[in-house]
Amino acid sequence: MAKPIKKGFQKRVPSADTSRSKVEIIVNCSLRETRISVLEDRQLMEYRVEREERVVGSIFKGIVQNVLQGMDAAFVDIGLERNAFLYVGDIVPELGDDNSPANMKRNELRRRQIKELIKPGQELMVQVTKGPRGTKGARVTTRIALPGRYLVVMPEGTSIGISRKIEDRRERERLRQIGEAIAPKGFGIILRTESEGRTEAELRADVAFLVQMWHQVLENAKRMRAPVSVHRDQTLLYRTIRDMFSEEIDKMVIDDPEEFEKAHLVARMVAPNLKEKIFLYDGEEPIFDFYGIEKDLDRLLNHKVWLKSGAYLVVDEMEALTAVDVNTGKQVGSSSLSDTILRTNLEAADEVCRQLRLRDMGGMIVIDFIDMESEDDKKKLLNHFTKKLGKDQARTRVGKISSLGLVEITRKRTGESVTESISDICPSCDGRGRIASRDTVSLWIERDMRRMMNESGNAFLVECHPAVVEAIIGADGESVEELEHELNRGIYLRANFDMTFEEYEIRSGTTDEFDRQLMGFRRAQVLECNVRRSELDNVQKSIGWTDGGYYVELIDGAGSVGHRVKVCLRDLRRSFAVADVIVSGQTVIA
Repeated sequence: MAKPIKKGFQKRVPSADTSRSKVEIIVNCSLRETRISVLEDRQLMEYRVEREERVVGSIFKGIVQNVLQGMDAAFVDIGLERNAFLYVGDIVPELGDDNSPANMKRNELRRRQIKELIKPGQELMVQVTKGPRGTKGARVTTRIALPGRYLVVMPEGTSIGISRKIEDRRERERLRQIGEAIAPKGFGIILRTESEGRTEAELRADVAFLVQMWHQVLENAKRMRAPVSVHRDQTLLYRTIRDMFSEEIDKMVIDDPEEFEKAHLVARMVAPNLKEKIFLYDGEEPIFDFYGIEKDLDRLLNHKVWLKSGAYLVVDEMEALTAVDVNTGKQVGSSSLSDTILRTNLEAADEVCRQLRLRDMGGMIVIDFIDMESEDDKKKLLNHFTKKLGKDQARTRVGKISSLGLVEITRKRTGESVTESISDICPSCDGRGRIASRDTVSLWIERDMRRMMNESGNAFLVECHPAVVEAIIGADGESVEELEHELNRGIYLRANFDMTFEEYEIRSGTTDEFDRQLMGFRRAQVLECNVRRSELDNVQKSIGWTDGGYYVELIDGAGSVGHRVKVCLRDLRRSFAVADVIVSGQTVIA
């Protein structure tokens, strides 16, 4: 059921059939994730997903754990799973130092000895510039930067910077003069691309807001003990409005009334002239299905990406680099071989640029185009590829086409790519491929249940992998209970140990029917179950599974892991029970 909308916010999205919008931002919000897609001429170009609090951009009060002089770096405990990495060039000297940052260039900062700047046990205020990835911890800097709508404020800085994308010399000079006039003492600022054409009053208001935010960060740091977060970067939706929502965007469509209201409030603060472009979607069909996005997302994890001509790309994402191989596939051409190769490479270049944005790939990327003999053809390809990359908001650098047909590019990385964030390393192939994560599959199941709401009955029976059952149930059963309340249907979850992570079955029925089939239990009943450790991250508890796949949370069951035991049921729900271990049994699982 739709939530009530405050008066003044009841603006509905026009029909997709009559919309001629060139660039659209589509937002899907649910209890456990926010998904945002950018469509250009109805083609999916960018996709972002947020399921946890953002780390990149957040500010922490950390403790230096060790200083490695041989690496010119230190490791700082900021309260995350792994210590953060701090390079000597990212340490701003104390203001009382004769070598203050105002008098030193960045290459001079790098030549300093790190042992002279920090020591183990010292507390530091740091900001995360790159999130944890693979086996690596986050990368941090003491060079704090607070981004706003039009500019970035840098405490303890002195410089005035202007975005390189603003090319008009008169505008750059105008902005430089405004920047010098509005920069608070002891702060540096960088004027972003969105500052182009803005008045001094608009820019000054942005500075005031960010300076106030910095004072709040300092207050938090004074009263909180390290290691601790003193400032969290904003939500994905807020950052999207702040960083992407401009005159070039034709509309933003949101499917949740509460988030729609929040987006309107944010737009009033950062882009009041654009708030009329925000629409509420209230159709019965899920918003990503309505716009045809879900089908594209199904292909997002594919190793092979087919092109319209019959050629295809093979995308391999690795920790150090990403490799993209271009193949002619079914493309046979209609003229000369050189013309066929050039057409295939040009089409592949378009799709590579799309995949870079769609998967949010970063770091070193190598594209293996089909070999070309003609230098003119190589020049045409490189110019076309570079022009297409110009639409990418991430900073990129492109090398020349090598004699082997390889093009090396770098794209700014701030964290995991999209495919890494929505998938896990496959336990079956030990990392040679990837499968959807348990959270992703559990959300697939939730969305499928919403699609089945028009079917008869008042309950769903879901059979899936036990790890996915745990993900849907959540901590202490809160997630499945919230989902039952949201859907207004009973949910019966049962594990099938023969199913893979991505396999599941959903059946619609009635609570009376499923109770007779599945709930042959009562409180204080004694039954047998096999005990395993929980498969959820950072959860230390033992789970009992009955022969029918019923989830039983065990009180003090750690010593029974790997055994078949007798338990006494304390509490019963449709998808899980709580029980005490009363009799240890024989070992049945490793």
